[in-house]
Amino acid sequence: MIEEAAKLLARSRFAIAFTGAGISAESGVPTFRGKDGLWRHYKPEELATQEAFERNPALVWDFYRWRTRKILGAKPNPAHYALAELERLGILKAVITQNVDDLHREAGSGNVVELHGNIFRVRCASCSYRENLKENGRVREFVNSKDLPRCPQCGSLLRPDVVWFGEALPRATLERAFKLAEKSDVVLVIGTSGLVYPAAYIPYIVKEHGGKVIEVNVGSSGITPIADIFLRGKAGEVMAKILDGVRREVKGP
Repeated sequence: MIEEAAKLLARSRFAIAFTGAGISAESGVPTFRGKDGLWRHYKPEELATQEAFERNPALVWDFYRWRTRKILGAKPNPAHYALAELERLGILKAVITQNVDDLHREAGSGNVVELHGNIFRVRCASCSYRENLKENGRVREFVNSKDLPRCPQCGSLLRPDVVWFGEALPRATLERAFKLAEKSDVVLVIGTSGLVYPAAYIPYIVKEHGGKVIEVNVGSSGITPIADIFLRGKAGEVMAKILDGVRREVKGP
């Protein structure tokens, strides 16, 4: 099955990847719905909604600063690097991710579509101000602060630039992801539950347009019923094998 997946990718016209929390679990980033998922210890309605932020912004910021520190200690794993290498080889055209951890870019992927935002960005709760803390070198200063961050333009509270429960995905980002899926003839689905919509439509769009679905996951998901190839295992281990297979296909006999 690994060889079949490698052949599909190597011969593809427009391959994309669709990733979820499972790809970053091997990097030490907690997942949300697994046995050690974040929501087994915290109630999402207390920490990841606009209402929670309005009710207790200090609690929400304590949680997100803790999450950011956890992610700062994480490094890309072989699955992230494999996707970056597939892009470098000209095979993978884009990574569409539900993750906010920025590990795809850190691994070297260039065309990354972040459906749910980025934990290293902040935006004003009132005006259009946005800031990338990584680009400005302010991440450490920000996560170690105890103060509620405020907008330098209007003085309102800043919030994490992520999509919270009950919020719509940014229209332009979602449309870009859907257009990529419509063009794709192969999608690599890695480490997602396939339960969060509208993001989970991505593999279905590829399938509806005649493309193939390759799923890499430690267990069955909402995407498994439509997968043409299902590879059970850890993302890092499976993707390293797929990359080796693609390299052999590209080089030829």
